[in-house]
Amino acid sequence: MMDSNYGIGGNEVKTDASEAFADIPQNRTLMAEKLTKDAPVKPQIVHGLQTITQVFDHYKPTVEVEFEDAGGTSKKEALHFGGLEDFGMKGITNQSEFLKDNATQKEEYMKIMKQLKSNKILKSALADSDAKAALLDALYGMISELKSNK
Repeated sequence: MMDSNYGIGGNEVKTDASEAFADIPQNRTLMAEKLTKDAPVKPQIVHGLQTITQVFDHYKPTVEVEFEDAGGTSKKEALHFGGLEDFGMKGITNQSEFLKDNATQKEEYMKIMKQLKSNKILKSALADSDAKAALLDALYGMISELKSNK
């Protein structure tokens, strides 16, 4: 029986697949990511892209996102990515009017929560049922006044 690593009249050459690929140095990172929504009809090789900024400038990644508010109304927005910072919460929020509105509303709710936790007068008013009813009446009155002044 003949071993498949040898041939007639040849010298033994051990094959090592790792020789074909250079190892990535420990201080480097290889990123491979899909940067377009749809696969190209005919893939192309792009040469000369040396930095992440050049890759984003070439591919201009964009995604259509559909948001739904509390009332069930849908709103479509396009998010564009010009760099890695655009993938973070701030980067995405800054591109979307819907998310900006939600972030503003969240901040307002956080302020109200802080007041509810720290305001002793408000806490005592909410503990007393008569004071709580008077406070709610005042709030509803302000809401109706704001609605009528639109």
